[in-house]
Amino acid sequence: MIALVVLSFWQTENYKIVREWTAMNYVTLATEPAYFIFFIRSLFMAIFVSVFSVVVSWPIAFFIVRHGGRYKLILSLLLAVPFLSGEVLRLIALQGMLGPTGLVNGVLLKLGAAPLRFIMYSNSATFIALVYLYLPMVVTTVYLSLLNFDFRLASAASACGANRFRIFSEIVWPLNLSGTIVGFLLCFIPTLSAALAPRFLGGPNGVLYGMSIAQQFGESGTWALGAAMGVVLFLFSMLVLGVFSLGIDLRRTGFTGMGRQ
Repeated sequence: MIALVVLSFWQTENYKIVREWTAMNYVTLATEPAYFIFFIRSLFMAIFVSVFSVVVSWPIAFFIVRHGGRYKLILSLLLAVPFLSGEVLRLIALQGMLGPTGLVNGVLLKLGAAPLRFIMYSNSATFIALVYLYLPMVVTTVYLSLLNFDFRLASAASACGANRFRIFSEIVWPLNLSGTIVGFLLCFIPTLSAALAPRFLGGPNGVLYGMSIAQQFGESGTWALGAAMGVVLFLFSMLVLGVFSLGIDLRRTGFTGMGRQ
């Protein structure tokens, strides 16, 4: 990180580093609309992917914990199966599935439905890929949180007349919120810096901030600008972590105070 910060205050010209201190890289990021658009697009993508992953992860994790029985460990380990292959291979597989002549359209044609020609090389394809890549991590964190949850609290609430919605919203969800937030962050931060998924599936109109950083260190050769973009991304990620950590601490303090009362 120190090297990245130092490089961000230098310049690169003709694929060579010019060791002259300047803040022009940050001025470029602040004044060039394209980089702001890339960042906002990445931010919204990260929010949507993370929220969707949390919503999908809860019923999966809940089913494993409550109904997995002696197969809990096997079911949880199955979540790690996608990580046995590289990320590039998985994205190439998604290309084959979502392409015009891929598996999805093949099934639709067999069923007599019209093929989906708008998925590939779009933000929708990037969304699907990012959910596929990071969903297992979110499921795992929610699963570990529920695994340590005392479900006798839910049974007691049910015995006192609380319905299922109230049990979930007032007992299960609040007492497992920390694990859910950790899962959200484990999806949010990698998605915010994603470079491979938009490159393979996003198309020309799906450039995200992480992909733009990769381009600075690749074909563009503007490493100093890429370093400045990396510093901005790091500081924003640390800000998000700080806000969520503060929220968790305040919530725990509130629960402690309620318990003392």
